[in-house]
Amino acid sequence: MYKTPCSRLSGFVGVSVKQKLVQNVPRCNQIARSLIHLHKRDPSKWLTYQHLNFLKRQYVSKTSSELQQRAIPKQSPVLTIVDERDDSVERQVERIPTIEAVATEAAPQPQDVTSKAQPEVSTLKSKDVAAKKGSVSRVVATTEETPHIHVESNEAKQARLDRQWKELKVDVADLPDVYARLAKIKLTALVVTTAAAGYAMAPVPFDPIMFSVSLLGTGLASCTANSINQYFEMPFDSNMNRTKNRPLVRGQISPLHAVSFALVCGVPGVALLTLAVNPLTGFLGALNIFLYTCCYTPLKRLSISNTWVGAVVGAIPPVMGWTAATGCLEPGALLLGGFLYSWQFPHFNALSWNLREDYSRGGYRMMSVTHPAMCKRVALRHSLGLIGLSALAPALDVTSWTFPVISLPINLYISYLAFRFYRRGDRSSARKLFFCSLWHLPMLLLLALTCKNYSRKQEDGARPPAAIPLPLPAN
Repeated sequence: MYKTPCSRLSGFVGVSVKQKLVQNVPRCNQIARSLIHLHKRDPSKWLTYQHLNFLKRQYVSKTSSELQQRAIPKQSPVLTIVDERDDSVERQVERIPTIEAVATEAAPQPQDVTSKAQPEVSTLKSKDVAAKKGSVSRVVATTEETPHIHVESNEAKQARLDRQWKELKVDVADLPDVYARLAKIKLTALVVTTAAAGYAMAPVPFDPIMFSVSLLGTGLASCTANSINQYFEMPFDSNMNRTKNRPLVRGQISPLHAVSFALVCGVPGVALLTLAVNPLTGFLGALNIFLYTCCYTPLKRLSISNTWVGAVVGAIPPVMGWTAATGCLEPGALLLGGFLYSWQFPHFNALSWNLREDYSRGGYRMMSVTHPAMCKRVALRHSLGLIGLSALAPALDVTSWTFPVISLPINLYISYLAFRFYRRGDRSSARKLFFCSLWHLPMLLLLALTCKNYSRKQEDGARPPAAIPLPLPAN
C-alpha cells in the first residue's frame, strides 16, 4: 500500500541512471586515466590534509578579524650583539645597561673643584674634558663588564607554564572518552532517539534488523557532523567557558586525528544508509551532514538565521527514521519533522539566553545576543505551534484523535513557561523553560506512539488466531 508507487518510481529512476552510467563509462575511464597521469606527473597538485587545513584557516581569518585566542607564547628573543672587532663572529648575551650617573661619577674630573673666580672659558673647557673622559670610562666599563644572565627559579617557571595553554598527552585508554566528547555523545543520542521515534511511528510492520541498521547509520552521520563542527570552531571554542574543555581545544588529539575520525564515521554511515536501507535515507543523512557543517557552522558567526538552519538540521532525523521504514517521503514524516523543528526554538532560545555572555565572547551571532526581544517572541510562537501540530496529527491519519487531547496539558505547560519567559526575560524563567523542554519532547513522542494508527497488515498480524474467520467447508 505504501511502497508500491515509490518502488515503481525508484525503479524508473534506477533504470535511467543505469543507462546514463553505461553511456558515460568510456568517457569516465578516459578522464580517470588522464587525472591519474596528471597527478603522477605533478605531485604538487595532490589533495592532501594541508588543503583542508588551509580552508579552515581561511574560514577563521575571514569570519573573525579580531579573534582573541590564547596560545603558547613564543620564547623571548635573546639580544644579539655583534663584536665590532670581528664582523664574522656573533655573541648572544644578555647585558644590563649601565647607569650613566654612576659611570660619570667614577671618572676623574680635574679642575672641577677650582675656585669660582676662574674665568668662564676655563670652566667650559674643563667640563668638555670631563665629559670626554666620562664617555671613555663608560665605554671601558661596558666592554669589561661581564654579561648578566637571569636564572629563572623552578617555582617561577612552573607558575609561568601553568598560566599558558599547553598540549596534553592522551593515553590510548582515554580515547573512547575523547571520541565521545568529540562526537557530542549526548546530542548524538538525542538524534538517534528521534530517528527511532520516526521509524516506530511509520505505519508499516516493524523490522528489527532494518531498525538497528538505520539507527547505526544515523548515529555515525551525527558523529561526523559534530566532529567537523568542532574542528572548524576550535579557535572560537577556546574563548568560551562552555566549550573550552573540548578535546581539540585542550590539545588532547590533533586536528588531523579529529578529521580522520569524522571520515571513519561518515563514509561507512552514509554508505550503510544508502546501500543497506534505501537511497532516500542515505541522501537525507548526507544532506544533514552538509547543512550542519557547511551552512549552520559558518552562519553562527554571520547571521541569526543560523537558528532556523539548525532547526532544519534537527528536524531531519525523524524524517530519516520514517523513510527508513517506508522507503518514501509522506506527510507523516513531515509532521514528525515539524514537531522537532518547533520544539528546538523554545529549547535552544532558553539555553542561549543564559549563555549570552559566552556566545558574545566567542563571536557568535545568536538571537539572545543581538535580538533579545525576537528571541523571546520566537520561543513563544513555536511553543504555541506545538499545539497546532498535535491537532494536525489525526487529520493526517498519523495518530488517533486521542493524541491532541492527552498531549494538550504538556503543550499548554510549555506554552505557559514560554509566555513567562516572554514577559520576564530573566534567567530563572529561561532555565525553567529549558528544563521543561528536556522532558517535553520524549513525552510528546511517547504519547504519539501510544496513539499511533496502525496499517491493515499490522492489524491483521496482531489479531489473535481465534478472531480470524475460518472458511466454511464446501458441501
